[in-house]
Amino acid sequence: MKLFDVYPLNPIEIIKASGSSVWDADGNEYLDLYGGHAVISIGHTHPHYVSRLTDQLNKVAFYSNSVIISLQQELAEKLGKLSGKTDFQLFLCNSGAEANENALKLASFYNNRKKIIAFKGAFHGRTSLAVSVTDNPKIIAPVNQTENVTFLPLNDEQALENAFKEFGNEISSVIIEGIQGVGGIREASQSFLQKIRTLCDQYNAVYIADSVQCGYGRTGNFYAHDYAGVEADIYSMAKGMGNGFPIGAISISPKFKPWHGELGTTFGGNHLACAAALAVLEVMEQDDLMKNAEEVGAYLISELKKFEKIIEVRGRGLMIGIDLPEEYSHVKKDLLFKHRIFTGEAKPNVIRLLPALNITKAHADQFLEALRIELN
Repeated sequence: MKLFDVYPLNPIEIIKASGSSVWDADGNEYLDLYGGHAVISIGHTHPHYVSRLTDQLNKVAFYSNSVIISLQQELAEKLGKLSGKTDFQLFLCNSGAEANENALKLASFYNNRKKIIAFKGAFHGRTSLAVSVTDNPKIIAPVNQTENVTFLPLNDEQALENAFKEFGNEISSVIIEGIQGVGGIREASQSFLQKIRTLCDQYNAVYIADSVQCGYGRTGNFYAHDYAGVEADIYSMAKGMGNGFPIGAISISPKFKPWHGELGTTFGGNHLACAAALAVLEVMEQDDLMKNAEEVGAYLISELKKFEKIIEVRGRGLMIGIDLPEEYSHVKKDLLFKHRIFTGEAKPNVIRLLPALNITKAHADQFLEALRIELN
């Protein structure tokens, strides 16, 4: 049997990893500033993480949600504390797409409506409902197509007001990334997020903050959206949550009252996943990683803005987009193969930086020097 060929692959096999370094099968060391799509939040093979998972694996790795799993409550309490949402409720699942799927479904249960507002450039996942609110027709199969989704320009407050005036009480939810990842590191403005909150309150619609990539402390706030000073009704999360172990979740406002069977999952919230997520939060808290993300991110952004050949630097904390002229479209590849630095991209020519939250200023300087060489 062959693998289903859907991923364009770099000819590199990673066989070892530690902190912000990874090594290939030939023994070459690379600086990892992408963390596998913002997944590695506390560094590869962090000792506390490895110990937490090993200890749990030696006890029990899995049982279903038909029994008490005290690790789930422990995780909810720790997550509530670090995120500042102690009165919210936690539903655990397995991925970001599944988190957004459940958020959208929960919103529809809440107000018994169908229409969803999403935004141009959005990426919310590849499952049925999540992909229908993703602004990429190429990956929306005919079976996923729906007339219930309206895409509006990001940060266009007048368009948002017009949509609410037109559809009014038909709108179930508004789903938005605090900072678009695949869309090119484009940030929702404070006033735009505040406008979403106001209109959702006015029309009893649900404000869903997709924090799958931009959340979990990456920007210096636990959820990127919260810099606007207003709360969402539901926050979705996944990527940085398990440091590589598959886990996702939605944090749900107390105004939602659950009923048995409303949501469900086989693997979500299993013992091993909860142990991984707890290890991440424990390291984040102990090492003050949100502050580090804010400080090292601010340093990187400040230094990058000094590069004359960069069109624009976007983002916040350790979610950074570097918009390059077309003639420098080769830079991402050269950073990887000439300087052994992993970065990400957003089409057409944006380099994405999504490193572990505990990278150092020395790591940042290593990248800046490599980029300086390539842009000279």
